[in-house]
Amino acid sequence: MTNIPETGRTPRVQIRLVVIQILVLSLLGTLGGRLWYLQIRNGDEYAKEASGNHVQQVVSPAVRGSILDARGVPIADNETRLVVSASRTDLLKMDDDGKAVLTKLAGVLGLKAKDVIDKVRLCDAKTPQPCWNGSPYQPIPITDEATPKQALQIRERAEDFPGITAEPQAVRRYASPAKANTAQVLGYLSPVTDDEITKAKDTDSPYLRSDQVGRSGLERQYDKELRGKAGVTRYEVDNLGRVIGQAKSDEAQPGANVVTSIDSRVQRVAEYELNEAMKVARTEYDKNTSENYKADSGAVVVMESKTGRVVAMASNPSYDPNAWVGGISGKDYARLTGKGSNYPLLNRAIQGQSAPGSIFKVIPTAAAVNAGYSFDGPYQCASSYSIGGQVFKNFESKGYGPISLGRALEVSCDTVFYSLSHEEWKRDGGIKPKKNAKNWFYKTAHQFGLGKETGIDLPNEVTGRVPDRQWKQDYWKANKDAWCKYGKKGGSYAQQIAYENCLEGNRMRAGDSVNYSIGQGDTLVTPIQMATIYGAISNGGTLYEPTVGKAVVSADGRSVRQIEPKSNGKLPMSRKTRDEIDGALEGVATRGTAAWRFGGWPQDKIPMHAKTGTAEVYGKQTTSWFATYTEEYSVVMTISQGGTGSGASGPAVRKIYNALYGVSEEGKIDKRKALLPTPQKKLPKIEADGSIDAPKVGVYPPKAEKKAVEEGQALTGADPAATVPANNTGNNRDTRRRAARPRKRRRTLT
Repeated sequence: MTNIPETGRTPRVQIRLVVIQILVLSLLGTLGGRLWYLQIRNGDEYAKEASGNHVQQVVSPAVRGSILDARGVPIADNETRLVVSASRTDLLKMDDDGKAVLTKLAGVLGLKAKDVIDKVRLCDAKTPQPCWNGSPYQPIPITDEATPKQALQIRERAEDFPGITAEPQAVRRYASPAKANTAQVLGYLSPVTDDEITKAKDTDSPYLRSDQVGRSGLERQYDKELRGKAGVTRYEVDNLGRVIGQAKSDEAQPGANVVTSIDSRVQRVAEYELNEAMKVARTEYDKNTSENYKADSGAVVVMESKTGRVVAMASNPSYDPNAWVGGISGKDYARLTGKGSNYPLLNRAIQGQSAPGSIFKVIPTAAAVNAGYSFDGPYQCASSYSIGGQVFKNFESKGYGPISLGRALEVSCDTVFYSLSHEEWKRDGGIKPKKNAKNWFYKTAHQFGLGKETGIDLPNEVTGRVPDRQWKQDYWKANKDAWCKYGKKGGSYAQQIAYENCLEGNRMRAGDSVNYSIGQGDTLVTPIQMATIYGAISNGGTLYEPTVGKAVVSADGRSVRQIEPKSNGKLPMSRKTRDEIDGALEGVATRGTAAWRFGGWPQDKIPMHAKTGTAEVYGKQTTSWFATYTEEYSVVMTISQGGTGSGASGPAVRKIYNALYGVSEEGKIDKRKALLPTPQKKLPKIEADGSIDAPKVGVYPPKAEKKAVEEGQALTGADPAATVPANNTGNNRDTRRRAARPRKRRRTLT
């Protein structure tokens, strides 16, 4: 074999290397040219096309948690309904944007074609309701009230309804167990707004466009816990809206359940008796106005004295919260918010404020003792009291002679409190107050918790008002210009008052002080404030922060956060003073102004304490107040323009206690008929799967229910046959499994 010299190969290798170099350079040149073409020459065009490819998300709403009463009975939960929805993406692919399909769909559903077409419009500043404010890439609900027959027509004729689905979905339901409405306590839901989405964007609980959020009541207070976390599936779509891939998917997490201290049976009784008391008041003649009492609104609170937990809270007029489910109609909205509605959305137990009348007198009683006056007196209870020629009369102009503060509470003697407050007003400097003025009567009211929120776990609570010297000054500054403009010396009564207020409306006059001492004048309180105060007197002096929520239970039942009672401090009185006031309030129920309403009450077994109040309001009829307590509960009722405290509210409060303890009108106790003789302490039983078992609910306890219905007894005053079948209340497992069924819209209560 002949050896070829190494130098003989060199030219070939060099040629190959040159060729390779040329090819590499050509490829790099071609690539560089292509990149220049794409990024520089046509960069804007391709960037514009690429921007059309983006990620859209489809939301699977989380199942909202239930709101349960103290025994686990759902008062707000979810039911399965047939929901007919339309895919906007599929409709827009049609020549007429799906109008023909939607028109045909409207015919099947028995709706107007325009209404159905409008529902798939996207909401913006120029588009009125109805419209869709959620993602355009998820099904848009047309109705949640489809019948099985309608759903079957749509599904069997799928070729006639492209882009239309009829599927069972969970929808909010306000169950009204035992016919207990509980509307203002529960609240209602409505779609989230753009502003809310923006504000919550960077929080630990952001909103999605599909979210329904609580607007009032417990639905709003515990919205974060109840709402859960929606499932989100992210799709990559092109600029024509066509799905070209799935990016990511997160499963929905159901909301937690909120267990409340509300007992639906007691709630039903409270609502019924309040409404009945108002109806009866409207048949009574008011001698002062020469017409029947209007009894236009009212509220009642039943509270556990030793914890501050709310067992029942009723407000009248009321409404059906189911009116909001699926979107409220214009007619229903006007009925709830119009001028003639009397505003049933207001929870008057925490938002209704008025002068308290004589139920306020426990506060000046404590103030007088703190100021150094003897509880035993004696104090002159005359038929009237004069200040500078102005006469302030005792109620019905009665006089009882020298009496103690305890007796003054029993017979509700105004003139005793007139005298004490006038004396303190003078000690503090009168119109020209001293720098070191004690202001016992006003300071004590603040210490009782008045003039501020109680802190109840419901939104939009109002503070009421303690009209002390600082309030007088602030109020005068705010209204001086209007008073001076309207006021006229020697004019009408209102003009004369405005004239005087213009000149010296910031001064605390003697008349202001004496009116305040009996819960009149500018004093304002709410029923929840007075229930808290009387509950504190009952339990020995602890002011509790009222609560409705009792526990938050996760959907799987593994996490239970109990909401413990919280103290807001102590009443400003010694144990001795508390015991003396307690004895006087027992005297009110046994021999004082409320005795005629508690005839036959088993006082030796269930000691009753009470205070009546009849508050005068300028330009209106008198407001009825009735404040009571036993060892276990405090119950406070008020009826606006309803008449006297014991006359209008007294019978209803007595019947609420009858139902709680199982007491007949003759005073006999039947424990089988007692709804709640002692407060419910334990939480309802939570099963391994997270469901909560609940009893069947009726107006009566289970053992007495059948007999009561048969005998037609009306122990509570409510309909004895108002029993809700188990499949209408049930427990959480039952409601989760409930089959789809048509639902008729309930009529709004007025």
